[in-house]
Amino acid sequence: MTFIVYQSDATDPTVVGGKATALSNLARHGFNPPAFFVITDAAFREGKTGPVAARGLSDAISAALNTLGPGPYAVRSSGRAEDGAEHSHAGQFDTVLNVTGSKVLPAAKQVWQSGFAESIATYRSVKSGGEAEAPAIIVQRMIDATTAGVAFSADPVTGQRNTVVVSAVKGLGDALVAGEVDGEDWTIDQDRQPECAQATAQVLTPDQALQVAMLARKAEEAFGIPQDIEWAFDAEGLHILQARPITTELRPAAVPDDALTIFDNSNIVESYPGMVSPLTYSFAVHVYSRVYRAFVRLLGVSDRTVAQNSAIFDNFLGRIDGRVYYNLVNWYRALALLPGFSLNRDYMETMMGVSEPMPREITDGIGPAPAKGARKILEYAKLAAVAGSLIWQAVRLPRTRRNFYGRLNDILDRDLDIEAANATELAAEYRHIESTLLDRWDAPLVNDFLCMIAFGASRNLLNKWLGEDGLLLHNDVMIGQGDIISAEPAQRIAHMAHLVREAGITDQLSAECRIETLAPFPQIEAEVRSYLDKFGDRCTEELKLESIPLRDDPTSLLMAIAASAARPEGKRHTSTEPDWKTLFPANPLKRYLSKWIIGWAKARVRDRENLRFERTRIFGHARRVFLGIGREFSARGLLAEPRDVFHLTTHEVLGAVEGFSLSPDLKTIVAQRQREDAAASQHPDPPERIEIRGPAISPIWADTEEVDSDPERVKTGTGCSAGQVTAKARVIRDPRTEALQPGDILVARHTDPGWIAVFSNASAIVVERGSLLSHSAIVARELGIPCVVGLKGATQWIKDGETLSVDGASGKVERCDGA
Repeated sequence: MTFIVYQSDATDPTVVGGKATALSNLARHGFNPPAFFVITDAAFREGKTGPVAARGLSDAISAALNTLGPGPYAVRSSGRAEDGAEHSHAGQFDTVLNVTGSKVLPAAKQVWQSGFAESIATYRSVKSGGEAEAPAIIVQRMIDATTAGVAFSADPVTGQRNTVVVSAVKGLGDALVAGEVDGEDWTIDQDRQPECAQATAQVLTPDQALQVAMLARKAEEAFGIPQDIEWAFDAEGLHILQARPITTELRPAAVPDDALTIFDNSNIVESYPGMVSPLTYSFAVHVYSRVYRAFVRLLGVSDRTVAQNSAIFDNFLGRIDGRVYYNLVNWYRALALLPGFSLNRDYMETMMGVSEPMPREITDGIGPAPAKGARKILEYAKLAAVAGSLIWQAVRLPRTRRNFYGRLNDILDRDLDIEAANATELAAEYRHIESTLLDRWDAPLVNDFLCMIAFGASRNLLNKWLGEDGLLLHNDVMIGQGDIISAEPAQRIAHMAHLVREAGITDQLSAECRIETLAPFPQIEAEVRSYLDKFGDRCTEELKLESIPLRDDPTSLLMAIAASAARPEGKRHTSTEPDWKTLFPANPLKRYLSKWIIGWAKARVRDRENLRFERTRIFGHARRVFLGIGREFSARGLLAEPRDVFHLTTHEVLGAVEGFSLSPDLKTIVAQRQREDAAASQHPDPPERIEIRGPAISPIWADTEEVDSDPERVKTGTGCSAGQVTAKARVIRDPRTEALQPGDILVARHTDPGWIAVFSNASAIVVERGSLLSHSAIVARELGIPCVVGLKGATQWIKDGETLSVDGASGKVERCDGA
């Protein structure tokens, strides 16, 4: 009778035990565990003084050791019930390590005898029942481990299947397995991101932890169930020493879900940069939902279709790590509802204004197939109906605009004293804003769409008839309008700066940016207060409800006045009417048509900017209403302070007043959100685009890699304010905390009306985002300083403090240092 079973034959757990069978399976699946053989439990019998070896066993072991090669060896148990799916018997049997060839037989006797230990009997009576029995014995080549440990392909504590847990120690892992020492613990998530539980990793590197995790996951894939493995690193690399099923109860495996969600902020980051409060986010979700329902109806989508697709309109936005993103898949679904979508999918996609195209799996699965035959004729008929509707909307736009202003002024001119109003009155005021304006955002919608058409059509027409000169002319007349609301702050700041310069208090105002500084100069103080009366709701990141407007903190306005007063009065842009007769001396039809379309496009651009200013005013009113509710909640002890209201959603705020809230403990909700946002604010911004499979509640993304230095010396963006400047570049990311020295070139990712204080010191402006109609282009034109927008990656490409040359007409930007 043979008592030795070699590695390739160790397939029957009733003969070689569970551990040996698992090792044999590992070898067959290509894992290459250290070579071994098995001594069956029948090789020994119980004698008076201990185990007695069968005749010939010593010679058989010697022969088997020759197949393994030189020692040392590990001698360990492999019981029939050991390492099973229900009970592991982990640590119950003896293990003897670093055994020389001559000591293998005595070590095997020790392991065999451990099967009858009192601890084994107790374990079996509690866990599995049955009588104690001797195990088979594994004799295996030892690994000269530098580090070793265990790994679980699912978290045995939380039961989470998408997390690998690794524990490691220096040298051999036997003390760790026996529970005698604590290991260095790592978790590796489903996105393969290793995280060490200790403050400083001493045993494994992140790459080694990831290697072990991938080995555990590979073992799970091979055996079909989560695995608990033992592993070791030696000079040759990583080895698996053992694998057994995890016996603790795990959560059920998730049903595969490959649904793709794509978040992208390449467009919306201009409106909502950085961290955005829950109140602002929920307010924006509601506004986008209501406004774009109206927009698609304007373009011919039926009320029934809009109602059937309500989930699309309610989910245009996502909030990831405190930042606002577009949910691109839903935007694409909304586009697919528009008449004419099946005629030109690619053009429709450009309307989303994102930097990367949508993946084919999305575009191929949404919307109707390209129209053909009779359906194509029907689609063109729908487009014709939309065109007719737009013409009608254009004709009645003055009336629509008047009615919109009437509703807006009805709200802003109401005699409600927010400081004295109670919470019920304030909630009713917000509901009035919703029903009167947010649900009837018709004038801005119609004008913006017509502006897009008129701007593009007029630009293309002048380019076709006048070439490059036509484009320059178009820039001049479109963004050089002195009567545009976006230009007025720059004009008024320049005027106030002139008064400050004349009064000789430039240095005093720079040192003390307080209105009280102007008290001895009533004319200047009156000008400032007049400015605040009109533009007091403007501020950096003005669409965020949590932002502090100028009326509450006018410091940035006073800084802008002081900065403007400290520099020589520049030559401001003056807009002149084109000489159409000279431009088209022999073609009166082109002259008339050009003059008409330019005049109409200018009006749409002007109204666009003016209506956006009114949006700022209504958002400012909503901000004051919510702060008023926060004040009342704080007075009643529902919140610690009024501004805590920004950590609630609109639904939670109104529900607490109107009676449909789910939880009365607003302080706990706020505290949790504050902790989450404080942690998120310490993280670098997530990537511009994030793709997620399955539920999108907890997006995971790879850390943004360091951008290599771009060696290019010259890049070109969109020139929108003529002039050439060579000066020091200053990269500004937050105008509230970073300053620009007079004469520096401002380089920014994006700007908004709150950047006026920074603009006042700039000799030129370079912006990553934006277009000819962006705020930075209009203000730069009014200030008479060169401006280039749409220079993608400018804040990474341009180094802070280096010399830069900017041509605001051609859009060329050149790095001058080291040339």
